[in-house]
Amino acid sequence: MSVTTSPDIRSGKDLDTSPDERLRKVSVLNKLLSRPELGSISGAILVFAFFIIVAGDSGMFSPDGIMNWSTVSAQLGIIAIAACLLMISGEFDLSIGSMIGFAGMMIAIPSIYWGWPVWSSIIFAFTLALSIGFLIGYIVVRTGLPSFIVSLAFLFILRGLTIALSIMFTNRTIVGGVREAAEGDLLAAAFGGKIGGWFFEWLATQGWIATYRDGAPIVEGIPMVIVWWLLLALVCSWILLRTKYGNWIFATGGDAKAAKNVGVPTDRVKISLFMFTAFCATVLAACQVFEFGSAAADRGLLKEFEAIIAVVIGGALLTGGYGSVIGACFGALIFGVVQMGIYFSGIDSDWFRVFLGAMLLAAVMFNNVIRKRVTEAR
Repeated sequence: MSVTTSPDIRSGKDLDTSPDERLRKVSVLNKLLSRPELGSISGAILVFAFFIIVAGDSGMFSPDGIMNWSTVSAQLGIIAIAACLLMISGEFDLSIGSMIGFAGMMIAIPSIYWGWPVWSSIIFAFTLALSIGFLIGYIVVRTGLPSFIVSLAFLFILRGLTIALSIMFTNRTIVGGVREAAEGDLLAAAFGGKIGGWFFEWLATQGWIATYRDGAPIVEGIPMVIVWWLLLALVCSWILLRTKYGNWIFATGGDAKAAKNVGVPTDRVKISLFMFTAFCATVLAACQVFEFGSAAADRGLLKEFEAIIAVVIGGALLTGGYGSVIGACFGALIFGVVQMGIYFSGIDSDWFRVFLGAMLLAAVMFNNVIRKRVTEAR
């Protein structure tokens, strides 16, 4: 009786030695290219190098110069973070800019004309903003209408409400006196104060930073808008990359129907993110109101488009499912450095908008090339 053995048993030469696809190593280059924030970090390095050469002697990189472009970056960065999370989920919110002006007026009018304590006006503004954010998200998920259209409608609604209500209650579109009303208010200090003043005083005594004639440091502290930016960047980046909710955001933007079929609450995710964009817009509004001491009906004009550009520069795809909070922050940093760099270098400020359009086009093209390359590598 003969025993027939399979070719695999008779000879090791006949074994299938092709590498397992699951164990294939990914090159370091492909790992870097797969990171959404690669383009924005590279762009930031180039922008810094350019202005160090062009405006290095103008005071742009002195302590007060650094604080100037950091503040501008932070103002955009706060709303760019919210816009980034929403775009990763596959949606847009064009009402962010109008919400900034609306929330600012909702802080100023009750405080100055209705006699409310400033802290209650702040809570009132946040409550209204979150309610409107919920309404926008609810309309989007219930009707199936594109968020672009729904939020565009609220862009005009909020801007019109801001102007109409400010005229109705104050007969003007700029409301001042908020800084005086906010003196001693702890909640107002969380948005309009500064921290680290003692550190800059110590630097001044050591002669490491410039001072005024009375010996006070030219930099009094770090504005709270920068603190909010850094805090939101850390928290939101951790949520996006390390939590189940972050996975839900990516899944919702990647394929909402498939995500819903496996139990992801896509509707709740989208509504909560629309509320978060309203929250961040109100944070920025409060910081601006207490920094300038006034609210204006035209605050936040075109900020929604700047936030989207910062997010795209940061590596997010317009189709959703891909992006990075850190990348969006670097996109906002590029904005701040360029905007103040143009001022310090003496270049005509009209070129700033040209730069924004060019950066948007370059970022979209770069992201498209990188996405194709990574997809082919896989």
